[in-house]
Amino acid sequence: MIQGKSRLWLTLAVISFNTFSTCVSTKSLAQADPAKPVKIEVDLNSEKGPLKPIWAWFGYDEPNYTYMKDGRKLLTEIAQLSKVPVNVRAHSLLVTGDGTAALKWGSTNAYTEDKKGNPIYDWTIVDKIFDTYIQRGMKPIAQIGFMPEALSTKPQPYRHYWKPGDNYNDIYTGWAYPPTDYKKWSELVFQWVKHSVTRYGLKEVESWYWELWNEPNISYWKGTVDEYIKLYDYTADAVKRALPTAKIGGPEVTGPGSEGSQKFFKAFMDHVVKGTNYVTGNVGTPIDFITFHAKGAPKVVNGAVQMNMGTQLRDIDKGFEIVASYPSLKNLPIIIGESDPEGCAACSEDLHPQNAYRNGTMYSSYTAASFARKYDLAESRGVNLAGAVTWAFEFEDQAWFRGFRDLATNGVDKPVLNVFRMFGMMPGNRVAVKSGLAYDYARIRNESVRAEADINALASKDAKSAAVMVWHYHDDNLPAPDAPVSIQLRGLPNQNVLLQHYRIDKQFSNSYEAWKKMGSPKTPTAEQIVELEKAGQLQLLTSPEWISVKNGEATLNFPLPRQGVSLLRLTWE
Repeated sequence: MIQGKSRLWLTLAVISFNTFSTCVSTKSLAQADPAKPVKIEVDLNSEKGPLKPIWAWFGYDEPNYTYMKDGRKLLTEIAQLSKVPVNVRAHSLLVTGDGTAALKWGSTNAYTEDKKGNPIYDWTIVDKIFDTYIQRGMKPIAQIGFMPEALSTKPQPYRHYWKPGDNYNDIYTGWAYPPTDYKKWSELVFQWVKHSVTRYGLKEVESWYWELWNEPNISYWKGTVDEYIKLYDYTADAVKRALPTAKIGGPEVTGPGSEGSQKFFKAFMDHVVKGTNYVTGNVGTPIDFITFHAKGAPKVVNGAVQMNMGTQLRDIDKGFEIVASYPSLKNLPIIIGESDPEGCAACSEDLHPQNAYRNGTMYSSYTAASFARKYDLAESRGVNLAGAVTWAFEFEDQAWFRGFRDLATNGVDKPVLNVFRMFGMMPGNRVAVKSGLAYDYARIRNESVRAEADINALASKDAKSAAVMVWHYHDDNLPAPDAPVSIQLRGLPNQNVLLQHYRIDKQFSNSYEAWKKMGSPKTPTAEQIVELEKAGQLQLLTSPEWISVKNGEATLNFPLPRQGVSLLRLTWE
């Protein structure tokens, strides 16, 4: 739902801000110092290549939420915000169990054995998950894992009952171990791929990404590096035997900035290039894309959350550097399999106060600012970034706004989802935003955002439209004045152009603030839920308006609140 404020409201805002007006003004009522506007120059004639939809990738731990009430609703909304198919990654697709959903847990019972040790395959729950994606035009990232109980070298204990506040290591049970029989594992993978082709068709399954495991350099994998490599060889061989044109990749290591992760990552890459294949005995192993994870590191400083975007960007940069160091692999697509402000989506704010950024605008502004720098980091290393998975979904039947890293709460969208709606409205090709502002990707990578605020933009265009996403981000979640922003556009057609100004801040596109104004009800009424759902949608700051263009130029001036994000969408005939 798109909402606009009245023309009278806009007129009052313009009058109150007339010392900072040029040819166009779209504003909130908040005041800023008009003497020092942040000038952002956007040159629509300077194209930088396609704006890849690296944001159209999502994932989560709990696969059984996929087909539950709020899960289906959220997946529908995610699919609808993107012009391209959205890729979805979920854990535990081969874990043994009855399909009961729980935090940090999921199961499908895809593989069991009879009393004689013969395999029994049951794709019922896996199909239910993938059907939910396919019905919405989404693409599964088919994560091959974790270990079925009947194949685990240490099956007990297997099912865990972790909850926020418990020792995180409690989640690593029998599913994290290598198989007792690599050939049985290989046959399981082969049967899964063949079944998928039968159910969904060759062309559809060819478009998926198949990958092995998750974060094998930490306790998600209880085997050795060599055992993971062996498992990868058996897995890749099975996928390619079932469907030679399928895409297989890995290794999904986390934190490439750490020495241990680098050692694991490079051992895997060395094996891909020059190792002896455990199945064929030949040199190397098939790989079609490369994956790793990157996370930030928030903490509480003097009672307020302080983010650390620099930590996340350093991980990304090191991962790119490692890939770029292998000439034969450098051009393969890279998927950052989890790319987030921190590492535990299910660790709620009430028990983990450093995660108190998640409900409001700090998460949305962080997302805007960080995704823009992922493009820059990939360009600087000369690598092929295909996607960056936001590891956030929803947690069924939890307290309202409990502070999980999620995109919606009880079916109500949170502000961060509206950043992805903005991304989905950005057209075609990326265009130049003039450098020389306070931060570029290198400064944030090296220092994070600890001095002045990061006020910057990402811009794109096609034949009949352009869009500029602007953010006002800082690592510290503290009150600060609005920033006066002046967007100076060049390369527009010399005709009237329609401007739509979308906004995420404390007043607009923000269900969390609406919920707090209601008194933070633990059980909102039906009428309140309708109001919250409306508040959770992306909203216009002002009514759409036609602007005049002179000599291909126009200037758009407005104050932008701290942690606010604007999308300026311009269209013409």
